[in-house]
Amino acid sequence: EVQFVESGGGLVQAGGSLRLSCEVSGVTFDDYAIGWFRQAPGKEREGVSCISSSDGLTWYSDSVKGRFTISSDNAKNTVSLQMNSLKPEDTAVYYCNLAAAVMRYWGKGTLVTVSS
Repeated sequence: EVQFVESGGGLVQAGGSLRLSCEVSGVTFDDYAIGWFRQAPGKEREGVSCISSSDGLTWYSDSVKGRFTISSDNAKNTVSLQMNSLKPEDTAVYYCNLAAAVMRYWGKGTLVTVSS
C-alpha cells in the first residue's frame, strides 16, 4: 500500500518561501511520476508539478513556473517542492500524488496559506 507523509505547509507572507516534503512508502512500481496537486477553496484540484522516477524529467504548471522547484531523493523516497515568491493565489491544500500506469495515489494534503 502506497502511503505518504506530507510536511512543510503553513502561513507565510506574500513574497516568502515554503518547502513542502513528501515521504512515500510502499511503492512497488519501477516507473512512476510523483509530485503535487493543489486545491484552493471553491476551485478544482489542479496539477502543480511532478517529476519522473525514471529520468528525472520535471513538469510545472504555468502558474508556478520559475517560482517553484521540485526535487526528489530516491534514497530517502522523498519528493520536495521549494516554493519561492509565494502569492496569495498560491493559497491551497497541497496534495502529494503518485501516478503509475493507470493508478493514482493521494496524500492527505497540507495547507499553505499566503497572506497579502
